[in-house]
Amino acid sequence: MYNTAQAKGPIQTMGQMGTPSREESGLATNKALNDEQIYQWISELVTGTNRERALLELGKKREQYDDLALVLWNSFGVMTVLLEEIISVYPYLNPPNLSASVSNRVCNALALLQCVASNVQTRGLFLSANLPLYLYPFLSTNARQRSFEYLRLTSLGVIGALVKNDTPEVINFLLTTEIVPLCLNIMEISSELSKTVAIFILQKILLDDQGLSYVCTTFERFHTVASVLSKMIDQLSISASSQNPQQPSNSSGRLLKHVVRCYMRLSDNLEARKALSSILPEPLRDGTFSLILQDDVATKRCLAQLLSNISESQ
Repeated sequence: MYNTAQAKGPIQTMGQMGTPSREESGLATNKALNDEQIYQWISELVTGTNRERALLELGKKREQYDDLALVLWNSFGVMTVLLEEIISVYPYLNPPNLSASVSNRVCNALALLQCVASNVQTRGLFLSANLPLYLYPFLSTNARQRSFEYLRLTSLGVIGALVKNDTPEVINFLLTTEIVPLCLNIMEISSELSKTVAIFILQKILLDDQGLSYVCTTFERFHTVASVLSKMIDQLSISASSQNPQQPSNSSGRLLKHVVRCYMRLSDNLEARKALSSILPEPLRDGTFSLILQDDVATKRCLAQLLSNISESQ
């Protein structure tokens, strides 16, 4: 079922890069490759009658084994089954009619795809198979029900896992797709958590030179991105004015951090910098967010640099 030759060498997921290995931390070093229960659930997933339970149980193993992505990718029929799970939900998207149970099931399948997208050895294969494109119908939905919100958030998590390590091939792939407008739409219509993941993806794209060039190549693209960022600042400004001064919102702070960093990166482009000098939202200039940022030295420094950059272009 599995090609052990492809499992040689240390395996590290994106979420664990830069952290001590299990050997260094004294934790167990068992591999999914040696866990018979993994193969029992894989068999159930592919040929059994309780696929829903198999999706759930395999998902629980994601944090336990570094090599689960390799086992999933190389086990016969697994990726096909995951795609079947995803495609089976498409009819519920339009008109929107997605139950909580169906949403939970497909999100369990998406969690396994995120595992594959996170692993350095399977990420390129994941892209070569164009698997991210199968998630775009979920990202395109505008329905506000919780089942759809959960679906969007979990799908964003897969894309977020791809961009987490700033791999140029990932950015190059995404720029050939509609991921930027999809993220911008989610930044406008979704919950704060989904907005945060969507703008994290946008920020990662902008941090890549090709991504920044893509956004700033035409005025229309830049204007669209800047308009959505401005709307987010307006929303955060309203939220900041209504907050308890003693308890600033952590979630608003996370969102604001990404917005500031996106503006900062846009200011690295000379034409965009000139435009920002006149359109940068006033709340970023007048101290509206001083309370939210009081303990975030890095973002305060980034905001100060942004204001310095645009003042130079005036």
